[in-house]
Amino acid sequence: MATEWIARPRQYEADLLKKHLLSEPTSSHPLKAITITEVKKVERRGTPVHGTPVNQGMSISSGLDPLSMADPLSASLEGTDPLSVIAAKQDTLPTKSRSFSKLSDDGMFDATPDMDSTFEPWAAKKSGILSKYTTSEKLSITTSFLSASDKERVVIKTQATVSDKVKNRLEQLDDFEEGSVKEMLNLSQQDYVNRIDELNQALIQAWDLDQRVKSLKIAIQCSKLLADTSVLQFYPSKFVLVTDILDTFGRLVFSRLKDKAQYIPKGSGVPVKLPENFTPDQVPESAKETCRNWFFKIASIRELIPRLYVEAALLKCYNFLNTGEYSDALLRLSNMTAGIGDPLVAVYARCYLCRVGIIVAPKFQNHLMICFNDFLATYSQLQSDSVQNSLAVQKLELPKYLTLFSPALDWILQCIAHKASEKTLLDVLEKCKTQCNSALLLNSIMSAFQPEYIANRALQFTELIKECEETGFPKHLLYRTLGLCLVMADPPSDQRLGVLNDVWKVVMKLKQPADYISCAEVWIEYVVKHFGKREVNTILADVIKHMMPDRAFEEFYPQLHSIVSKILVHIHDFSLLFSLDKFLPFVDMFQKESVKVDVCKSIMESFVKYQLELATNDPVVINALMYICKTMHDSVNALTLDDERRQISNLISGFVRKVSFGRDFEQQLSFYVEARSSFTNLDSVLVQLIQNVNNLSMETRQIVRGNHSRKTASFVRACAAYCFITIPSLHGLFSRLQLYLVSGQTALLNQCLSQGDAFFKAAISLLPDVPRTLDVDGKIKNTEPLMVDYILNFLSTLLVIPDNPEAGVLYLMRGLLNVLQNYQWEANSDAKVIIYTRCVAMLSAMCQDQLPYHVDKVDSNDALYGGDPKFIAEVNSISSTLLDEILSHLKMLSAPNLQKRQGSLALELFNTVIAHGDLTQEKVFTLASNLWGLAQKNGQADVKQVVRTLDYVKRRSNSNSGKPFSDLASKMQLETRA
Repeated sequence: MATEWIARPRQYEADLLKKHLLSEPTSSHPLKAITITEVKKVERRGTPVHGTPVNQGMSISSGLDPLSMADPLSASLEGTDPLSVIAAKQDTLPTKSRSFSKLSDDGMFDATPDMDSTFEPWAAKKSGILSKYTTSEKLSITTSFLSASDKERVVIKTQATVSDKVKNRLEQLDDFEEGSVKEMLNLSQQDYVNRIDELNQALIQAWDLDQRVKSLKIAIQCSKLLADTSVLQFYPSKFVLVTDILDTFGRLVFSRLKDKAQYIPKGSGVPVKLPENFTPDQVPESAKETCRNWFFKIASIRELIPRLYVEAALLKCYNFLNTGEYSDALLRLSNMTAGIGDPLVAVYARCYLCRVGIIVAPKFQNHLMICFNDFLATYSQLQSDSVQNSLAVQKLELPKYLTLFSPALDWILQCIAHKASEKTLLDVLEKCKTQCNSALLLNSIMSAFQPEYIANRALQFTELIKECEETGFPKHLLYRTLGLCLVMADPPSDQRLGVLNDVWKVVMKLKQPADYISCAEVWIEYVVKHFGKREVNTILADVIKHMMPDRAFEEFYPQLHSIVSKILVHIHDFSLLFSLDKFLPFVDMFQKESVKVDVCKSIMESFVKYQLELATNDPVVINALMYICKTMHDSVNALTLDDERRQISNLISGFVRKVSFGRDFEQQLSFYVEARSSFTNLDSVLVQLIQNVNNLSMETRQIVRGNHSRKTASFVRACAAYCFITIPSLHGLFSRLQLYLVSGQTALLNQCLSQGDAFFKAAISLLPDVPRTLDVDGKIKNTEPLMVDYILNFLSTLLVIPDNPEAGVLYLMRGLLNVLQNYQWEANSDAKVIIYTRCVAMLSAMCQDQLPYHVDKVDSNDALYGGDPKFIAEVNSISSTLLDEILSHLKMLSAPNLQKRQGSLALELFNTVIAHGDLTQEKVFTLASNLWGLAQKNGQADVKQVVRTLDYVKRRSNSNSGKPFSDLASKMQLETRA
């Protein structure tokens, strides 16, 4: 027998005022009740609960406004958009910095105590030296601690760049056999590094086996390697590798001595280990004797270089003997370096002394000036016959040879310049003028001293650069170093233009593109910081002029990108930026697609982050950014990674959001039309455009206060047409569904009924295509919860949509139910029954003389039909059919293992029946009673639910039609007690 449904008449406003509806929210359905207090607060603020202005959107009779709840356009008016994500960040290339973090390593001298962050530790320099000073020449190594089988290994010639090999050990090696000294020839650079690594491992292994003499011999033989200059261009890297071994040796000796030097504190008879900051007075005599023995062994080394290096490695051990021993040893060792004949070997020996001294005695600096003065005194040796002959044999040019001195000289001067006064700089410059007016030295001075000191004498340094002896060291490196100082510290304002003129006169005449771009990359930042549009444009034009011949720009993309990034760091006014007629031609030099896309990303990230105005309508800016966004968009293809696609989409969406023509809505829509044609491959950008067009419609409605003229009505219909045409091009099915609903709601709010119907029909016709599962970020998710939420949201909108007279009663609702009936739900799913239950509630609301809410200036079905009995009978007929479907499903769940589901669904339907059904009708009353019994039987009505439901039913029993409710309450109480 078919279930007969009759909806009870309801007066929503009266129910709300009498508080007959429960004020405690029990679901997220749009038809849920709100309290009258909330309504009054809303009316006082002029804004409903979910944000749409009352005089702009729905008029509230009772309950919530489903369109404001589902429609993000009200949020869009506040600057947020739920269907798009703003992800903009600036990613610029770094400039020169003198702040470095403290690095640590196994070496003894990798830490720099008592040094602040302005002092760059040696550990930060090592990797750069190893990667810069490489060779493809064959190398040799002489030692007695390599196995015989190593001599027979096949040598493979390689030119690979050295990285920090000492830190990454390759393998555990066999024991070394101590034997006669062997010389291994024809080693490639990589093989040489491996042998040095083996020596380091041999040293540690020998020490662990208590073979102290063998460890010392390994340290000595490693030191001897620093006397070999047979491959000059590899010497700085060899210095780094070998001194790492010496550092390890020094650490091992110091740790051993400290472990043995236990002392007895005053008042205690128990020996303890030395504290971290111990004094020689705390060291027992036995430990001091052991320490002296180490230095006696070192003193017996016949050759100068190994004796000097090994003693320097153990310098920290002097703390076991006397407090003043550091200064004496450093002065003595500094004087010993005068005996080294080769200037390159000598400067690196002095560098090592300064490295050790800054660790063990950071406040003692006398040896630093000795090392520097000795370098000045021996600088003339670079022109000696022996050096020139060595360069000729190795076919090494003098400029290349001079760059080998830079790491050592830079370190010596950094130690001198640390926390030094400007007087120290003046003293060094005076010595430079009188003894060694060298470009190499001047470059190291500018690198070492504080940028502020250099900037205060900017013009003086440009004169020094002009007058210094080039002697093979290219002057363009000096101008680059000076530029790095001046971008970190501003020169006096009266010197800025003079400095730029002096420098650029020289830079613009450089013939080699590599020399030119290395300077231009630095000085562009100086120009952007201190000068205006004309000067920046001039520099860009000059860069283009130098980079275009022979397509030289293809070799210098990183430097050119750096120029763009530095401009973007300092110019945030994009009207000014794009008024530079050389900026876009400069960007066009990036011919390689991947590089050009990266540059375009940098520009867009800067625009999204730094655009001075909230929105722009400058045609120059818009056209330029459209070109840049189009470049990014066209790079997207089927192989593009999701993260890359997402980043580009967010940047383009950020651009779209920042374009506004104010009240010129037609021009705004024209821009969106152009953007749609340019960005067809990116779903999220199209979603942004559709949302912006919907927002445009809402702004139009807000301006006219809902009273559209012929012109504005035509415009909002054009906006609806834009959305209707664009939505099908989206790949994401749920994006299409949501936008059909939002766009339909927007059309409805603008009284575009036929356009709204078209959107809702399209949404209903798309529902059968919803798949059961969806791939979300690589995870397979069930779409059923999304489907249910969407349909419930859709139902709240269908309630207020007026019927099309040509289509019949509730034609959209019928179409939706037909789709739901044929949709392939999950095998054990209750989704369809849940939806049908909500449909019954919505249809019951449809039968009322006045609907719970309305769309402003749109007559819904309550106005069209006016309580027509035929209409109400038709609605109740549909509800009865739905109830039959629901009850049929409940019967299918009668199996014992399914009774919990059955009880839960029965309770949900019971709540719907007592809230919306006419219990004065016997069949409806019987249905409610049976559903309650079924819920009780399956234990789904908990105590809290029973109390709440009974309270509602008893309050209803006090109304005019209260007898059925009273009977139902009595029955519920009896069954609950039972």
